[in-house]
Amino acid sequence: MTEQDPPQDEAPVDAGPQVDGAIAAPEGPDATGADQPADHGGEADELGTPVGDLTETQLEALLFVAEKPLSRREIGQLAGVDRATVDERLGDLEVSLAGRGIRLVLVGDRVELATAPEAGALVAKYVGVDAVRLSPAALETLAIVAYRQPVTRAAIERVRGVDSDYTVRALLHRRLIAEQGRSEAPGRPILYGTGFEFLERFGLTSLDELPTLDLEVAARLVDGDASDAALASVAAALEPDAIAAPDGEEG
Repeated sequence: MTEQDPPQDEAPVDAGPQVDGAIAAPEGPDATGADQPADHGGEADELGTPVGDLTETQLEALLFVAEKPLSRREIGQLAGVDRATVDERLGDLEVSLAGRGIRLVLVGDRVELATAPEAGALVAKYVGVDAVRLSPAALETLAIVAYRQPVTRAAIERVRGVDSDYTVRALLHRRLIAEQGRSEAPGRPILYGTGFEFLERFGLTSLDELPTLDLEVAARLVDGDASDAALASVAAALEPDAIAAPDGEEG
């Protein structure tokens, strides 16, 4: 009989490193040969998009496509972040947009993007809209609302000394003022304040940028005993160049 060679030992299969007698799972692809998806942690919405982050770029895009001013709460809920993060990103975006054609406008808890006032004339030519010209009566009423808001129509009329129903309705139609609830006074009259269009029209990003009134004029405005000179001073402080010849608007 021919003596056969002894069988060769098979090369051992590398099962991965052993830890305390246990075989650890091999690195790389799994047993099927497919790579496992990376686990980035955190939550995701129904579309699989991670939430809990808000970049300056995302915030700018969101405000750009928004059809109305957004509150800080809405932004936080959409992005899945807290109020502090929203405020921080708004501050970053406000700094980035300074001196550019688009500005960040803030009114209370709401924010939106608006065109820069210095670009208003060119934008108006493109959209075919002439700059809104206000009569002395309208500018006077608007100034009272701006500096005393929220204010009722009765309070406006006490300051001006004339009926102001038509002027208030005209300003509402132009969206320069807006209803802001009702007073607790008898009859619960409507309270009026300025809106986003007011800020954009006068080149302001917040009401804090309103020109400071002379102390005597401000006192008369609050007391409801403003003279013609005081009212003219308030209107002039708001926008001196906006006073046009009367356009048929009364009281």
